[in-house]
Amino acid sequence: MQAHEQQASPESVLEVHGLTKEFVIGRWGRKRIVRAVSDFSLTLRRREVVALVGESGSGKTTVARVIGRLYAPTAGTIRINGEAVPAKMNRRELLAFRRKVQMIFQDPYASLNPLHSVGYTISRPLRIHNLAQGDDLKARVREILERCELKPADLFINKLPHELSGGQRQRVGIARALAVGPELILADEPTSMLDVSIRLDIMNLMLDLKDEEGISYLFITHDLAGAHYMADRIAIMYASYLVELGPSDDVINEPLHPYTELLKSAAPKPESGLKPEEISTNYDIPDLTNLPPGCPFAPRCPLAEPKCKVVVPPLLEVKPGHYTRCILHHNI
Repeated sequence: MQAHEQQASPESVLEVHGLTKEFVIGRWGRKRIVRAVSDFSLTLRRREVVALVGESGSGKTTVARVIGRLYAPTAGTIRINGEAVPAKMNRRELLAFRRKVQMIFQDPYASLNPLHSVGYTISRPLRIHNLAQGDDLKARVREILERCELKPADLFINKLPHELSGGQRQRVGIARALAVGPELILADEPTSMLDVSIRLDIMNLMLDLKDEEGISYLFITHDLAGAHYMADRIAIMYASYLVELGPSDDVINEPLHPYTELLKSAAPKPESGLKPEEISTNYDIPDLTNLPPGCPFAPRCPLAEPKCKVVVPPLLEVKPGHYTRCILHHNI
């Protein structure tokens, strides 16, 4: 079974099929096309966390921004609760979409308006969506802040972002996303700019909110260990392609793609089929304006054969629920 043939269920909150995103670069003279995402498909169930892992430039953040409608897709379809998301939305449709899908951004410093108090930041989406007003609005803001462990709420409600720590700012970002009661949160590396001591607290908060509110997360990260801690399933991206997808324990302990082995190489396991030194790290991600034919990972892959450089392999289900875009997976 190919990845795009994954069967959606009534419990699917997100269905992505054949998603492609291209950018045109260059304003004068010759223009070039960057394909940031190529034929990406994924289904996300309710109360599920899927971690999307890859290096910078792999396309993982672009996937989140296209799903969140910060970018329009070049091709492909997105469904929320089984309903297709239009390529273009009017204001009413966009407001309805934002009730269901929210985003947490990577930079807790840049994602908050420096002139807006914490209380205003949390109350604004509630007012925009007509979810609360007056005393009810104030009570709701306090409740959300305390649920995100910013308590007592009165200590934070009038503060400006520069008066908060990095961890507190990210909690405000989480609270803002939580305010409208979304079903899906796209979390774009929400812990990468935080102190190590704070990262686990933020991940635990997100998991607690998932259990309490029934939220699903697409958790974007470059940290495989963090992905394993957070996610039910892990999806690996490389050079715009989804190259592996499966249950977290299976992807970590029995990977089916050599790029996943590369991501693990900082902490190799004795049972790993490839030694870290066998995988070259002397290559950058290929030029996305001029991807070579065949598997984009072939130049870095110790298993590569001539046929790997001819066509991009399909994403195939090798084990139940475990997919890989590698024709030599049996050698790993």
